[in-house]
Amino acid sequence: MMSHIRVLASKRSIALVSLLAVGGCMMGPDFQKPAAPVVSGYTPDPLPAATVSSPTPGGEAQRFVAGGDVPGQWWTLFGSPALNALMDEALKNNPDVAAQQAALRAANETWRAQRAALWPTASAGYDLLDQKVSRTLSPPLNSNDYVYTLHTPQLSLSYTPDVFGGLQRQAESVQAQAEAQRFTTEATYLTLTSNLVAAVIQEASLRDQIEAAQGSIDSDAAILQLMRRQQALGEISTADVAAQEATLAQAAQALPPLQKQLGQQRDLVADLTGRFPSQSPADGVTLASLRLPPDLPTSLPSKLVNQRPDVKAAEANLHAASAQVGVAIAARLPSLTLAATAGTEALTWGGMFSPEAEFWTLGANLTQPIFDGGALRHKQRAAEASFDQSKAQYRSTVLAAFQNVADTLQALDQDARALKAAAESRAATAKSLALSRRQFALGQVGAIPMLNAEQADQTAAGALAQARAARLADTAALFQALGGGWWNRTDIPQPSRTN
Repeated sequence: MMSHIRVLASKRSIALVSLLAVGGCMMGPDFQKPAAPVVSGYTPDPLPAATVSSPTPGGEAQRFVAGGDVPGQWWTLFGSPALNALMDEALKNNPDVAAQQAALRAANETWRAQRAALWPTASAGYDLLDQKVSRTLSPPLNSNDYVYTLHTPQLSLSYTPDVFGGLQRQAESVQAQAEAQRFTTEATYLTLTSNLVAAVIQEASLRDQIEAAQGSIDSDAAILQLMRRQQALGEISTADVAAQEATLAQAAQALPPLQKQLGQQRDLVADLTGRFPSQSPADGVTLASLRLPPDLPTSLPSKLVNQRPDVKAAEANLHAASAQVGVAIAARLPSLTLAATAGTEALTWGGMFSPEAEFWTLGANLTQPIFDGGALRHKQRAAEASFDQSKAQYRSTVLAAFQNVADTLQALDQDARALKAAAESRAATAKSLALSRRQFALGQVGAIPMLNAEQADQTAAGALAQARAARLADTAALFQALGGGWWNRTDIPQPSRTN
C-alpha cells in the first residue's frame, strides 16, 4: 500500500501541481485602502486655543491639543475612583462585550477554516464486508469461495488547485469579515465605556438638580405659610395666596420627573455594569468628585479614519466586498480537481500487507461552466454592485465620523460659555440672597423677599448643575468621537488573528 502511495507523489504529479501553483493568478481587483480625506480641520472656523473659564468648580479652561493622542483608559482622566471601579465592573460583567468577544473568536475560527481550503485533504478509511454470493453466479474471488470477509483499508487524497485565485479571494473575504468583527467588538467596548460615563454624569447631575428643586419647593412652601398668616391678618388678598399656591404646585410638579429620571439612570448604570436593577450601586458619583480633563486631544483629520472603530469596520467590509468580486469572477472560469486513492483488499488481516492486495487510482477532473442561464454572470454583477454599495457606506461612515467630532468640539466651546453664564447667574442670585438675609435680619424687609431670593438661588443652582454636567458629558463624548484610544488599551488584551 505504501509503495503505491509513493506512486501518487511521482515526479509527474509534483510537476503538474507545481505548474498549476506557479501559473495561478488572482482574479478580481486587489483591495486598495481608501485614502484619508484631504481636509485640514473639523469645523468651518478654527477652534480657539482653549475654552473660556469661569470661577466655579468645573469651570477651568480646557486646551485643544492638535494631534493629541487618546488614552486607552480615557475615563480615568475624570479622576474619580468610584467611576473607575464601576468601569472595571462593567468591563468584566457586561454581556454585550462578552457576546462580541465570542463573535470575534467565531469569526477568527471561520477564517482559519476557510483558509484550510487552500490545502489538499486526506482521509483514511476502513471497510469490513461479510458476504455470501449466489451459487448461480461465479464467485468473485480467486479462491472460488462463495462466503468471505473482505478487509479494505484505504487512503484518499484530494486537491483543488487554486488556479484562478477563487479560494484565496474567498479566504481574503472571510479574513476581512473577521477584521470587521474585530472593530465591531471595539465599537461595542467604546459604546459601553462612553455610555457608562454619560450615565454616571447624568445621575450626578440629577442628584444636584433634585436637591435644588427640593430647595425651591421648601422656599415656596415657607413663603406660602407666611402669606397665609398675612392673609389672616388682612394684610394681603386671597388672590395673592392663590398665586403663591400655584407657584408652589408648579415647583412641586418639577420634582417627580427628576426623580423618575434619577431612578432610570440608576437602573441604566446597573445594567451597564452587569447588575440587575435591584442591585444598583447604593452610592452614586457626585459632580463635585469629577475632575474636568484640562487637555482635549483633537486628532489630525488624516488619522481619524484609522482611529474610529466604525470607520475601520466599514473599511473591512469594503475589503470583503472587493474580494467577493474576485470570487465571482473565478467561479466563471475552469476548475480542476485532483484525486488519488490507495489501499489494499484482503480476506484476512495478514493478507492486507501483501503486495498482491494493493490497489490505487489517480484521476483529474476539469470543469468549465458552459450554460447556467446567466446565473454566474449575474452573481458577478451582484458582487460588483455590493462593492459599490460598500464604498458608499464607507464614505457615509467617514462623513458621520467627522460630523460627530465637529459637533462635539463646537459643543465643548459653547458648553464652557454656558457654564460661565450659569456661574455668573448663580453668583448674582447668591449675592442677592445674602443681601436679602442681612436686610431681613435688620428688619428692613419681610420674609417673603428673602424667600423669593432663596428660590431664585436654588433655581440658579439647578441650572449650574446642568451646565457642569453638560461640559463633563461632552468631554466624554469627544473621547468617544475620536475613537476611544483602543490602540492604547492595556486593560483588555488586543484581539489577534494569528495562529
